[in-house]
Amino acid sequence: MRLSEATLPAVQDAIAKAGVDGWLLYDFRGTNPIAAQLVGVEGLATRRIFAYVPRSGTPVGIAHAIEPGPWRHWPTAWPRTIYFGWRPLEVALANVVKGKTVAMEYAAGDGVPPVDRIPAGVIEMVRAAGATVVTSAELISRCYAAFNAEQIASHAKSAEIIAGIAKAAITRAGQAARAGAPILEHDLGAWIRERFDAEGLVTDHGPTVAVNAHAADPHYEPDAARALPIALGDVLLIDLFAKSKQDGIWADQTWMASLGTPSARVVSVFEAVRDARDAAIAHLTRELGAGRPVTGASADAAARALITERGFGAQFTHRTGHSIDARELHGMGPNLDDIETRDDRVLLPGLCFSIEPGIYLSGEFGVRLEVNGVVEPDGLRITPRDVQRDLIIVG
Repeated sequence: MRLSEATLPAVQDAIAKAGVDGWLLYDFRGTNPIAAQLVGVEGLATRRIFAYVPRSGTPVGIAHAIEPGPWRHWPTAWPRTIYFGWRPLEVALANVVKGKTVAMEYAAGDGVPPVDRIPAGVIEMVRAAGATVVTSAELISRCYAAFNAEQIASHAKSAEIIAGIAKAAITRAGQAARAGAPILEHDLGAWIRERFDAEGLVTDHGPTVAVNAHAADPHYEPDAARALPIALGDVLLIDLFAKSKQDGIWADQTWMASLGTPSARVVSVFEAVRDARDAAIAHLTRELGAGRPVTGASADAAARALITERGFGAQFTHRTGHSIDARELHGMGPNLDDIETRDDRVLLPGLCFSIEPGIYLSGEFGVRLEVNGVVEPDGLRITPRDVQRDLIIVG
């Protein structure tokens, strides 16, 4: 969403729901992409920018005299105070925020890093101007991260295409291994990217194609120098993510396979991860269905409890899921996380996130299963439609 006369009512409604007087946006050289996107900053922007959106009334910009360019999307009916020195800047700021409670991209104790975009010195400046500063976390969820109906449809369409490509890639690896000419991790990744292109999808990196010990590295990405062949007896992890080339929305999945009959240990780890994923889904489905506020942190706790109960708590080394917003694969909305950070943001309608618990046994293998969740007004939607229930056995 970009601030405009058309979008202002929705933003001000969100401000009213958050219970604050206004939203104070700040950016300096791209340090706050949330503010830059909402204001529509473009072009040369080397000076500090403020924009205040009140709960009611007209927004006000605070702009440097030599840089009108970045404000080209700011409605002409909305005033801008022009400054060129630090004293006039502080006066202009006080004139706008004195005596008010304002939301900013701030998280106490850096508890939610995607929200924590404002330098401590700027927070001090705003407080010295007479304002009370609170977090804009809820506003970010409502006005920046949440999908509209068209974006949900784009995400869901890409999710189904990605699932088909993942299954085809696993089949391809099994056929090559059975024929005695195993395909390399790196080459299967290149084939997946070719399929993305043919299906009208695009990605900015990856995918992860990893066998055995490589799959125990959650962020492994194969290259020609270290890629392993995908051979009979291997455990195969494929993590793939893409979006439509035409202003699409990301979808992100991880699939698991065994080339040949898996060991009992592999099966037990797979089942623990699957059951943890399903525990998080069940928790979210129950709470959302009952109309109760639910956080990403509580979903993370549900998945982590299951894996800990199975004896692998120390090997689940990342959060259960990350936000997916309209712009980024790893977005600014709530994560399913109570281990890396304290993400106590409520999951609101329109928000999307991955659900991807994993167990990583260093030197052996790793297992991760990933689907995506979208909060809809009547509950939780999971993409793709058909999630992986059993280890895929090929070869």
